[in-house]
Amino acid sequence: MSLPCNLVLGLVLSGGAFVAEAQSSLPSGTAHALAATRIPLGAVAVLVQETGASRPLLSINPGATLNPASVMKLVTTYAALELLGPAYRWRTEVYATAPARDGVLEGNLLLKGYGDPKLDLKAFWTLLRALRGKGLREIRGDVLLDRSYFERAPGDPGRFDGDAFRPYNVLPDALLVNYKSLRFVFLPDPERDAVHLYVEPRPPALEVVNVLKLSEGACPEGSAFREMLKPTFEPARQRAIFSGQYRSSCGEKDLNVALLEPNDQVGGMMRQFWAETGGAWNGAAREGLVPSGARLLHAMESAPLAEIVRDTNKFSNNVMARHLYLTLGAENAGAPASGQKAFAAIKAWLASKGIAAPELVMENGSGLSRIERISAANLAAVLQAAWRSAVMPEFIASLPVVAVDGTMRRRLKGEGVAGQAHIKTGLLSDARAMAGYVLDRSGRRHVVVMIVNHPGAHEAQPAMDTLLRWVYER
Repeated sequence: MSLPCNLVLGLVLSGGAFVAEAQSSLPSGTAHALAATRIPLGAVAVLVQETGASRPLLSINPGATLNPASVMKLVTTYAALELLGPAYRWRTEVYATAPARDGVLEGNLLLKGYGDPKLDLKAFWTLLRALRGKGLREIRGDVLLDRSYFERAPGDPGRFDGDAFRPYNVLPDALLVNYKSLRFVFLPDPERDAVHLYVEPRPPALEVVNVLKLSEGACPEGSAFREMLKPTFEPARQRAIFSGQYRSSCGEKDLNVALLEPNDQVGGMMRQFWAETGGAWNGAAREGLVPSGARLLHAMESAPLAEIVRDTNKFSNNVMARHLYLTLGAENAGAPASGQKAFAAIKAWLASKGIAAPELVMENGSGLSRIERISAANLAAVLQAAWRSAVMPEFIASLPVVAVDGTMRRRLKGEGVAGQAHIKTGLLSDARAMAGYVLDRSGRRHVVVMIVNHPGAHEAQPAMDTLLRWVYER
């Protein structure tokens, strides 16, 4: 195999193999792709290094302090796997303030959360079914919601981009149920010239106004799909209005919306599911603390951490990552969990691995941040450490596979690198990044990191794809 013309040679014989100094200029295909977007090299950091090797193959601005967007989840999830263990589970507990007699609870029921990132519709239903199975039939008091395990998340969920109803903006909550989201499902009916709509879950107090008009034309994607519906969301009134159009070509599609306030979300789902199981409850849902002397009725455990990490990285789930981050803080320094405690835990963990990372800034551990920072060199060091770790199988299996699943499922299909790389991606308005592992065509595995911080960063995907091709084919 001939070496690329721009490779800095200086080959030395070591242990029977030639080791090259790091290439200090981009492969031609990647350089041309960046040039086409007018992104300067100073806004880019790249590091490629074979796993276990002492030197990188390619190194561009490795020490630059940059925003990695959602690629920061790699630090959070790897730390969680090592510090908590792949089998770690979160608890959700149910207490009563009075004994139940003949299936009737005269006092209050209390739900206490410990930050389960996946207390979804199915899990919450299972929790309530367990209470019914234990004989509880009627609740005559209120349902109190104990969220004290996490510090209350400061600020407005819409602060990041002005859209508080996007599920990716949901703030962490120790008693987060179904990601604080509702799924609106749209079904066109051309025969009746109508658009049917249902919601899952459907709290009894939720009002849905559907005045959508069926229309022709291509189905828009992404944000344009939501704009076509012309939605109006009114959390205080628990109301959603859809007054736009719906294209027949869209077929059945859904829209996830973080519409309700936390108490209304939990209380509404509780009221819906409790009635569906044959239970009775007419009280209110409100915040409260589990008092001393309360009786534990039921405790439910979450899915194991290894499964949570997989969902977090495959689908770049921000609220799950934030829950992992806060849990690290609580387990390290005690409740209530806080971002400061979490950052201290991760810094100490990195230091124990010899990774000082003085430039590291973590606001929430998800990458949904304007201020989070890391260098390509230290991100690569984290990936090298993960490769040597006992949790390596769980960690790598959590990353999207190129052209196969997660956030990489549509990229590089039909190419040699398809199925041969595990890559986490990240995207903000002025930051684009990728990091992970590529198995080249000779069977060697490489750590690959590329971060772009520039107003045109959203156009950097072709350059990143060419880098993945280069690593695979070199």
